[in-house]
Amino acid sequence: MAFDTKLKQWTSLGLGTVLMTGALAGCSEPATPADPPAAEVSDSHAGADPAADTAPDAAGLATEGGEGEGGVTIEAAYTDPVVYKSALAIAAAHVLAARDAYAEGKTEAAAEMYAHPVSEVLFDMEPVFAAQGVADFTNLFSDTSAAVFAGESQDEINERTDEILAALNKAAESAPETDLSDAMVIASVASDQIDRAADMYLLSLDSDFYETYLDGYGFYKAAELTFSNNEPAIEAENAAAADAIRAALTLLADAYPSPLRPETLDSDASALAVAASEIQLELSQ
Repeated sequence: MAFDTKLKQWTSLGLGTVLMTGALAGCSEPATPADPPAAEVSDSHAGADPAADTAPDAAGLATEGGEGEGGVTIEAAYTDPVVYKSALAIAAAHVLAARDAYAEGKTEAAAEMYAHPVSEVLFDMEPVFAAQGVADFTNLFSDTSAAVFAGESQDEINERTDEILAALNKAAESAPETDLSDAMVIASVASDQIDRAADMYLLSLDSDFYETYLDGYGFYKAAELTFSNNEPAIEAENAAAADAIRAALTLLADAYPSPLRPETLDSDASALAVAASEIQLELSQ
């Protein structure tokens, strides 16, 4: 589907203007911390030079400013299955958060969260998907966002969400080949989502912006789903990494007990960061 066609869809939802201005590139806009983490940089969707303003980690992922949730190094996604599948996991995180937010009556936030992955990562991933023979599926996100605004039932939205997740899983089957085992690729993707969730919790402490918290909740849920679907294989290959992932997920469950932001955020952000780092350490062994 061409960009112009997609833009018309967003415009019909009242989202076309913000998409063109890049506002949907980051669905949350927290106040900037007084001392932002060194990894935070300018938003590449806002016209910055990615080569100058992003700092890729070993997996090829690059932290993005604003939300701090992270961008994707598109060039790496052509050859690195961790980067490729992490891009898909970002989309999954947003729809999981959107589904649960809708169940709590957060209609506008849910609609934006369903829309966000298209501008955040899927537009940029289009040439990678094309190279891997993956048909365009972004209409599922715009259709579901529209369905939220139309007031469809929770069951209907759940079905639409399942359809999106199935499309993401199908696209994941076309990830580039690697010498890394499937279990370790998936463990690395879970690690990436956990790291994002920890980052978003830290940002939430400096802002009362709801979507900042909701982003983190989504990343936590995506990590949990990714790991639970592959836990036996990860455990068999790297028990220490599996233990570290479980420990981090336990902390995140306390940090993100609900898609609704608690009145008080009292989890230890430093502990979350350490737990995320422990996973990376075990995966590097």
